[in-house]
Amino acid sequence: MTEPKRVVIVGGGFAGYQAAKSLRKALQKASPQGSDTEIVLVNPTDYFLYLPLLPEVSAAILDPRRITVPLAGTLKGVRLALGEVTTVSLDERTVGYTDPEGGTHEIGYDRLVLAAGSVNKLLPIPGVAEHAHGYRGVAEALYLRDHVIRQIELAAASDDPAERAARCTFVVVGAGYTGTEVAAQGPLLTDALVRRLPALAAQRVRWLLLDVAPTVLPGLSPRMSRTADAVLRHRGVEVMTGVSVKEATTDGVHLTDDEFVHTRSLVWCVGVVPDPLVTETGLPTQEGRLVVDETLAVPGHPEVFACGDAAAVPDLTRPGEVTPMTAQHAGRQGKLAGKNVAASLGHGELRTYKHHDLGFVVDLGGAEAAANPLRIPLSGLPAKVVTRGYHLATMPGNRVRTAVDWLLDAVLGRQSVQLGLVRGTAVPLDTE
Repeated sequence: MTEPKRVVIVGGGFAGYQAAKSLRKALQKASPQGSDTEIVLVNPTDYFLYLPLLPEVSAAILDPRRITVPLAGTLKGVRLALGEVTTVSLDERTVGYTDPEGGTHEIGYDRLVLAAGSVNKLLPIPGVAEHAHGYRGVAEALYLRDHVIRQIELAAASDDPAERAARCTFVVVGAGYTGTEVAAQGPLLTDALVRRLPALAAQRVRWLLLDVAPTVLPGLSPRMSRTADAVLRHRGVEVMTGVSVKEATTDGVHLTDDEFVHTRSLVWCVGVVPDPLVTETGLPTQEGRLVVDETLAVPGHPEVFACGDAAAVPDLTRPGEVTPMTAQHAGRQGKLAGKNVAASLGHGELRTYKHHDLGFVVDLGGAEAAANPLRIPLSGLPAKVVTRGYHLATMPGNRVRTAVDWLLDAVLGRQSVQLGLVRGTAVPLDTE
């Protein structure tokens, strides 16, 4: 008789979800009659969030339920512990967490997978924490959707030209994946709203995209950057590279080029940093991420594995570097982490992580996208087909419902009403 084991996985994002899925599969393959190893997934929500499609929620294209995949329904045999992990004791091999109602719990482990993910990257700029809103979850996307609709409707009801202009001005900071997609989708939403409000027929609606980098989508191929830039400018987005926010106030934002933009809307898409839990473990870090070896194990702690945004995984395709913080790497690392945990329990052999990027996709709304699958540059409708096909292929659930929402949006147009479900105080930018 072998003593039962327990594997605790912290985080249910791309890395944690795939780790749980691949571990369960490996254990079932090794013990078809039933494994003596319990898998526990600790996550603040009961769903996996497909982050790449979040901008389509804030643009009123997709129902938020389409990109939230139930953990219990898709990870059979994995026990879900709802809560936010607050402590990790490596000596006692325990994890402490707080459930959604404030109760505290502690759970022991034989193996631990740290896949805590990342949080908003908050820079020390005056007023940003108070007046900007991040973009990391469903609540933020729903708040932004409601906020944009509300600003347009309030502008239509105002007789003050200055107030109208401020409410019809939207500033997005950060021209990476998320910021570029939010800024690209934004004008399509506001144009649809303005068409229904005769009072705004002559009103200019401004969307600004700021980044200190010299181009949008920095780090990607120049062709993808040029494609995105051209689409943004064609839709009237004011792309301001080499510029960022110097100060945020109630009335607007001071830019680093000394311009003051009157606005009620500041969307913060500057980037992410590893979850603070990473540093609180006391384990060695690199650029804020847990140091791991090529098998995703933490040196000196063979019972602890880490993957995704929380881990500085050596990039064997680029010696001396670590893998970037992308969903593509997180998902693949999660799969390997699950297999290697099973191997550490005697089911299989440890493997090293090595993955060449297969390309990138950026959805720019409407019929526009930019993609380079297998390094083949695409734009326009072909890129759109590839982009949506990629998302449907990689989503772990809700594919048919998502495709139906896309079809309905193309045929009937978007439903754009504010539901008032999320207040601004419920989605603070400072998530640390």
